[in-house]
Amino acid sequence: MSKIVVDTSVIINGQLITQIESGNIQNSEIIIPQAVIDELQSQASQKKEQGFVGLEEIKKLKDISSNFGLMILIKGNHPSTDDIKMAGSGRIDAMIKDLAKQNNAILYTSDQVQHLVSQAEGIDSILIKPIPKETQLEFLKFFDSDTMSVHLKENLPPMGKKGKPGTFSLTKLSSEILSKEHLEFMATQILEAAKISDSNTIEISKTGASVIQHKDYRIAITRPPFSEAFEITIVHPIVKLSLNDYDISEALMTRLSDRAEGILISGAPGSGKSTLASGLANFYNSHGKIVKTFESPRDLQVDPEITQYTKLDGSFDNTADILLLVRPDYTIFDEVRRREDFRTFADLRLTGVGMIGVVHANSPLDAIQRFIGKIELGIIPNVLDTVIFVKDGIIEKVYDLELKVKVPTGMTESDLARPVIEIRNLQDNVLEHEIYTFGEENVIVPITKRAQKVGIEKIAEDKIREVFKRYDSRVDVEILSDNKVRVLVDKTSIPSIIGKGGSNINEIEKQLNVHIDVEEKNSTSNFVTSSDLSFTFSESKTALILAVGREYTSMHADIYVNNKYITSVRIGKKGQIKIPKRSDMARNLMQLASSQNDIQIFLKDF
Repeated sequence: MSKIVVDTSVIINGQLITQIESGNIQNSEIIIPQAVIDELQSQASQKKEQGFVGLEEIKKLKDISSNFGLMILIKGNHPSTDDIKMAGSGRIDAMIKDLAKQNNAILYTSDQVQHLVSQAEGIDSILIKPIPKETQLEFLKFFDSDTMSVHLKENLPPMGKKGKPGTFSLTKLSSEILSKEHLEFMATQILEAAKISDSNTIEISKTGASVIQHKDYRIAITRPPFSEAFEITIVHPIVKLSLNDYDISEALMTRLSDRAEGILISGAPGSGKSTLASGLANFYNSHGKIVKTFESPRDLQVDPEITQYTKLDGSFDNTADILLLVRPDYTIFDEVRRREDFRTFADLRLTGVGMIGVVHANSPLDAIQRFIGKIELGIIPNVLDTVIFVKDGIIEKVYDLELKVKVPTGMTESDLARPVIEIRNLQDNVLEHEIYTFGEENVIVPITKRAQKVGIEKIAEDKIREVFKRYDSRVDVEILSDNKVRVLVDKTSIPSIIGKGGSNINEIEKQLNVHIDVEEKNSTSNFVTSSDLSFTFSESKTALILAVGREYTSMHADIYVNNKYITSVRIGKKGQIKIPKRSDMARNLMQLASSQNDIQIFLKDF
């Protein structure tokens, strides 16, 4: 009987069984190295699909051996701990070759390197290249032209999402209850197909979880202990869209064609983000640009000219090093999730590569928020210039980002100027949000519709100016908010505007129904403002308490005694201003105020 030694590769891909069933191997002694058994057991113990497939193949080999006159033997030593650690460097392969040499046997392998090394060492070796099987994969029976994804779980019927992004429904595909054995069979089929076809790749293989890309099907296989039960989820894109299939505004198309190089596509899971990213990649490719992709798994539907990269040695950061050497014009970064992904995206963009990132987010603002803290606030507009939000397969909103040094909207003092990121709606150029540093925090502040009512504000300013012209013909009016106005007049006009005890300015405020700050022209210091708040006065053992009402919580106020400025404070959570009795502020109040009526509180903002 001829002797044959087999390695792990020829067992896992099923080619050994194929050779036997086709009659090419018979009346032989087949030696399975102990190292192969241990390697497969280790993989199966880690819940890796390859281990289960290999062990199933060995079981099948023993079952059919008698039909073909085969003798199955297990020989060799168990690999040591060092051998296992060095498996990636070829230590296990060396043990298999040594066993073939000792038994004067022919080595059967599907590993090109193992075959070449064996021949170099004078060992008879036969390379069996994987031959794609025409077997129809079991899971394909659940798909039709409307099926977006199929969800298979043991002891449950198969379920599927049917429809299109935004209009899908979860449907029972069959009344059959799926057994664990049936799912194991499907998983084995999928893994064998991935081993023998260039169009199939194992993207992720970890303890209890595997992700395989089979043509345009993305397959996630999970088993205990990672999941509480065996589960297979298959996702399949049902539409491939170009940019012409979207209702893209002229402003956005101009932006994409002319200057957008830091694009962020955001949306909820299943909203159509990756479909748009694929369309954008094909758009740039058709315009003569070199386009690459960063994906894990690689499931974007792109033109053949576009090379799809995955993680190199487990990191996109390593992939970026290679990417810079191939000099792409644009890179599609699908699924920017981890902190290092955001840094890699930013680094590539700052080197001059056009970047299109895909991010899970419930709003375009949330997508921008995910970059805050990952990279410095000031460079965000250099990394992102266009944020596209997709919902139900439709481009719902597009934001434009720009960095300016200015006083944030709603603030008035010039010394509050700082770097501000303006977020504008690309369609009408309306400012909707601002990002800046406030204290030690980075904040995103919504801008009210007031900024859009330029014509109405002009009418309001003219009306207020007419009222104050009888006091100062050169009066300036500045609208600060919907219910607050600043009036700048000559110093000599201020007493007549305020009136005795503020009676005149109070009357004007009632007439105009706004809060008015009267200030001297060319001066940044406030004069006494109007509309003092009513409050109740009380004392605790340690503090003076001025209670103005919970509706004023967190607002800022000025405290005066007999029209003399004392201090500025922030109103507390319960609408109270607490002044410690031992403070200078409390002593000033007690000395200057003979009663509660002498104290006045004026809001600084509304």
